[in-house]
Amino acid sequence: MDFELNQEQRMWQNTVHDFCDQHIRPYAAEFDEKAEPMKMTFRKMGALGLLALNIPEEFGGAGMDAVSAAIAIDELGYADGGTALSIAAHNGLGCAPISMFGSQMQKEEWLPGLSSGESGLGALALTEPGAGSDLVRGLSTRAELDGDSWVINGSKAWITNASLAPVIITLCRTDPEAGTAGFSLILVPSGTPGLHIHPSEKKMGVRSSPTHALTFENVRVPAANVLGEAGQGLYQTLQILDGGRISIGALSLGIARAALDEAIRYAKERELFGKQLADLQATRFKLADCQVEIDAAQLLVYRAAWLKEEGKPFTREAAIAKLYATEMAERVCREAIQILGSYGYSREYPVERMYRDARLMTIGEGTSEVQRMVIAKRVISG
Repeated sequence: MDFELNQEQRMWQNTVHDFCDQHIRPYAAEFDEKAEPMKMTFRKMGALGLLALNIPEEFGGAGMDAVSAAIAIDELGYADGGTALSIAAHNGLGCAPISMFGSQMQKEEWLPGLSSGESGLGALALTEPGAGSDLVRGLSTRAELDGDSWVINGSKAWITNASLAPVIITLCRTDPEAGTAGFSLILVPSGTPGLHIHPSEKKMGVRSSPTHALTFENVRVPAANVLGEAGQGLYQTLQILDGGRISIGALSLGIARAALDEAIRYAKERELFGKQLADLQATRFKLADCQVEIDAAQLLVYRAAWLKEEGKPFTREAAIAKLYATEMAERVCREAIQILGSYGYSREYPVERMYRDARLMTIGEGTSEVQRMVIAKRVISG
């Protein structure tokens, strides 16, 4: 068993880390405070390939393997949780569905602009005010076929990147009588009449990643805008979320690594009882436990990414990675704040922001409770 990154992956990791160190990390606190996305970095990310992780090279993509994609999101999370969330959602939720299920025409129309950042970031609209974990029974957004058009009515909530997206992939109920075969993913250009993107939500964390409610009022789009075949939307969504869970796990890993580094730096500088804080056994035990958890999460995240790349089943492993890494990140950030004491609670120090950013990760793209359901189902069925 080889646990080492290959040379190309190590070079990619260093490249992304250096980019984030220069263009993202120095501005993380500022854009968190302003609750604004770092739009000035998007095209720079596009030139590096960070906006095209899931896009084939023929459409301007980077054609990255799944492990390299996880590496990129990990490094982005290390720099800024909010920016990392927007880029993870762009790649895994906005671009991946078009790459995986789109027609040649749909790919040619949308992927080049998304991969370069020229048209904005991608978005996927699943969650609704009354339908989050229970999409099958709770989803109420309807799309009815009217001649050669879909007419969409309904509402969505907590949609990442909606205000930045040239197109919003929307899960709709297209056949109320068909059960799980009654859902479809439909491409809705953001300028379509009747689509209302509400002001950005005021959130506890990941504030540099915009999140919006959407309202669809007789939104009319061509019938050809369905991804794949009508009725396949739920099946497609589950595949998309499996990959997205690896991304959220990698993002959480990056946040935790950054929090631990801040705690180590502070512990080496701070003196207490005539010693460095880092020399006290209580501090050392905290740091050791954090490192153990980070290492365990890294193995789980990269295992799931490797399975995905190999074309092997990875639903259970993605859920395990997402569950453990997200809960781990919250624990590590909490311990980092504890080590910094009052300073850790101050907005002048980054661990406070990291804790707020990490808190979302156990909720988005399937709560911890949903991950446990997914894992348990596969454990029991063998």
